[in-house]
Parts: sequence; C-alpha cells; structure tokens
Amino acid sequence: MDWISTYLPYRQTGYFSRIITDYLEQAAELAPFYAHPVTTEGLKAAIEARRKAPVNRPVLVEALREQYASVSPAPLVEQNIARLADENTFTIVTAHQPAIFTGHLYFIYKILHTIRLAEQLTKETPGAHFVPVFYMGSEDADLDELGNVYLGGEKLVWDTKQTGAVGRMKTKGLDRLLFRIEGELSVQPYGNELLAMLREAYLESPDIQTATFRLLHRLFAEYGLIVLIPDRADLKKLMIPVFEDDLFQQTPSAIVEKTIGQLSAHYKVQANPRLINLFYLKDDIRNRIEEVDGSYVVHGTNIRWTPAEIKEELHRHPERFSPNVILRGLFQETILPNVAFIGGGGETAYWLELKGLFDHYKTPFPVLVLRNSFLLVEKQWQEKIEKMGFEVTDIFQPAEDLMNQLVRRDSEQTLSLEEEIAAANRYYESLKNLARPVDPTLEQHVTALQTRAVEPLRVLEKKLLKAEKRKFDDQRRQLQTLKTALFPHDGLQERVENFMPWYAQHGQAFIHHLYKHSPALEQSFVILYM
Repeated sequence: MDWISTYLPYRQTGYFSRIITDYLEQAAELAPFYAHPVTTEGLKAAIEARRKAPVNRPVLVEALREQYASVSPAPLVEQNIARLADENTFTIVTAHQPAIFTGHLYFIYKILHTIRLAEQLTKETPGAHFVPVFYMGSEDADLDELGNVYLGGEKLVWDTKQTGAVGRMKTKGLDRLLFRIEGELSVQPYGNELLAMLREAYLESPDIQTATFRLLHRLFAEYGLIVLIPDRADLKKLMIPVFEDDLFQQTPSAIVEKTIGQLSAHYKVQANPRLINLFYLKDDIRNRIEEVDGSYVVHGTNIRWTPAEIKEELHRHPERFSPNVILRGLFQETILPNVAFIGGGGETAYWLELKGLFDHYKTPFPVLVLRNSFLLVEKQWQEKIEKMGFEVTDIFQPAEDLMNQLVRRDSEQTLSLEEEIAAANRYYESLKNLARPVDPTLEQHVTALQTRAVEPLRVLEKKLLKAEKRKFDDQRRQLQTLKTALFPHDGLQERVENFMPWYAQHGQAFIHHLYKHSPALEQSFVILYM
C-alpha cells in the first residue's frame, strides 16, 4: 500500500522561528542577507555565479577517489565523482556532524532532499549535471550532542572517555549499544538486516567518520549520493589564505560582527564569531586558537607559537586547523562547485549571518534551502485522531487548545459566554456615548467600569470550561497519548526519534517512500501517512 502525503505551511506548525518563517515568505528585512531566492530563477542565478568562480576540481576528485577506495563500488556514485571533473557539473550540498547511528530522523530527511533537488535541477537544466553531496562535519567535538540516540523513548548514550573531534574517535564501546538495539529491533521484519548493516559500518571501521561514511554509502549509494569527509590536508590547503587572514587580521570576525549588528535589529542572532575562528586539531584535542600577548596559544593546552611559527605550522600541516561555524561554510563552498545548501532552521539562520563574509572573499553564496521536515503518522494514530473528530493537521496545536475545542464541541452544556460578554460591552459602550457629551473625562471612568465588569465573566467562562473538562478524562488521556507519540518531548518527532525503528519495520522501502514524498523546492512541512 502506497503512503500518502499532505502539506502544511511551516508557520502553521508553530515549531519554527520567526526568522525562518520570514525567510520562507521572503520578508523584506532579510533580503540583504542572502544572494538568491529559493526559486527556479534564483537557482539559475546561483549557477551562473558559480560558473564565474571555478573550484579546484582535480584536487576534489582525487580526494573523493581516495576516500571511496575503501568501499564497494557503486556505479552511480563513481559516475558522479567522475562528473565533478567537468566544469558543467555542480553540487547540491547538505551537511551534518557524524552523530552515532545518524542521530535524529532529520539527518535522513536532509540527505533525501539534497538528492531530490539535484535530480530535479539535472532534468531542468540542459547541458549541466547536479550531484548530491553530504558534507560531513566530522571535526565537531560535541560528544554530548553526537554520542547519543533515542530508541523506544529511551536515551542510549555511548560510554566513552575519548576527547577531540568526534569523527576521529575510535568506535570502541558501540558494541554494547548495538546489543541493546538488537534486543529491541531484531524481532522486526528487517531488524536483522539493519543490525548487520550497523555492525559492518561501526564495528569494522577504525573511527566514527569512516563508520558514518560506510553507513550512508549503504543507504544512499543507489541514489548517487557522494559523502565527503573534508578533514584532509589537500582540501584544507585551499583555505590557507583565509585561515591566515583569520589568524593575523581577524577579518572574518569583523565582517560577521557587522552583519550581526544589522540582522539583530530584527531577529535573534544564531551564532557569534570569535576574534579567531579556528580550532587546533591534533590527536585527541580540538581546542580553539587564541592570540595572547602577541603569541598564539591553544586554549587549555601548553601549545604556543610565535606568529612566524603558527604560519609555518599552517603551511606544513593545514589539516591541523579546523574552522568553526563561522568559517565552515566558506570552506565548504571553496572546495565544492556548489549552488544550493540544504540545512535546518538553525543552519539557515546562521548562514544568513555570513553573506558579507562570502562577498569579501569573492566566493559565491549558495541558495539557502530549508530542509524538508516530515511528521510520520502510522495508521493507528491516524485512526485515533479521526475518532476524536480532528484532522491530523490539527494535532500541531497545543494539547490544551485541542482539549478546549473537544470539550466545547462535545459538551451538553453551553460553555461560551461570548454573547454575555458582547452584551456587556455593548452596554458600556452606550454609557460612554451618554457620558462623552456631558464630560469627556468620564469616558475613562466608564472604561474602567467596563473592564471590572467583563473580566469576571471571562474568568467564569474559564471556570465553567475547567469544571466540564473533568468529565472528559478519557479523552484527555487519549489526546496526551497522541501528542506524546507524534511529538515526543513536546517537540517535533524528527528532532528526537531515530531512523532505526522505521527501517527495522519497513527496510529500504522506508528510504524509498521518503524519497518519493520529498519535495525539491516546495517549501512546506510534509505529513506522511504510512
């Protein structure tokens, strides 16, 4: 049986920030902070801008060929790598850190969105080809964020004492988590297939970034997805001029601070630059670099250089210098012939801070596409929602609002005092009309009387509703069960749950269904009935 999708405006979900909903609606306040709108015309303009700013394709292709030498060949992936040598081939990119077992559901969604947009552009752009790329943020050191996964409502945490870049961490200790996963998922139709895939990726790989690369290759190679691990000397060498500018002139921080000052007049700022936006990455450390009294130090260590020494270190070992969130996007767009970046709400918000940086370094700014979001609704939940008299789109509302609607609709009593309140307001408005010609200052006195009269009626209405709700305990419990199932931890399903239970139930068909229902440029929240 085929799955069915319906769509909801992002603003209507109530789960996205104002800066994102304004961006989707092309608010005038945000126009200075991006280069191209999310339209066919905007993408055409981005393609032309990229044609005028070529990248070092030989270095990129050779890096990818070396990386892919360790996995089984996939014809479409190999074709896409070869195509990147052609100046008429461009990339569509998404990026994420190597969260264990892919972390949250949106990890999968953003990849499939990238694939769909690349395919659509290839069909619509004669003479050009577009390749989907997953750019792995393997240098992130936030193990608290990346080292856990939710399964069956339980948070499973990787118990490791390793430090530094998560992508470089050894996979030791993940066998215990896989044992826990096996106990829950092996009974599902595709559970053993999934477990074999995870064991091969994680227990036969030297580190997390390799494990993530192998898992994504298994899941998405048939779609031609290229997974890029940019933690390489040959790729970082291309960023040496920018890294030097950051170290010695602190140019990036000055540019981004100026943009933030303009953006913060209307919106909350997502990311703030440091004077130096580089980490030092070596062995088990990834600590920020700071300038102290004319020397350069690695925070929390004894590593120290003179300006001449750190410049020599950068040229000899560019792989030891890791960009933070302010420079990461510029690195990505320097090494890839990219025209569109697909990111979540937080990513899109901080990219809006970076356009001035791209302009300064004469690097094309990609079209910023908000990644697809899904709510997966199994048949049992769809039936319960309908039985309660709601549409699935209603379930995004707060539970208390839904409960109020249910009680007002199904109660045998008339709980609304709107007519009485309206009558009271009309009465006091007539008093104002009488008082105003006699003494205009009396109008304020009548308004005060009106407030004191109407407010108790509103309080009484709330008390009537609260008393009636006690008769609907069963419906309240059902509603709470629904909300908990579809919005775990009072948040979006995709920001908590992992793909594993869904894959164990449906196998690769889960990926195929998501792919089929993934929009390319239609920026709407997808509700998918399974």
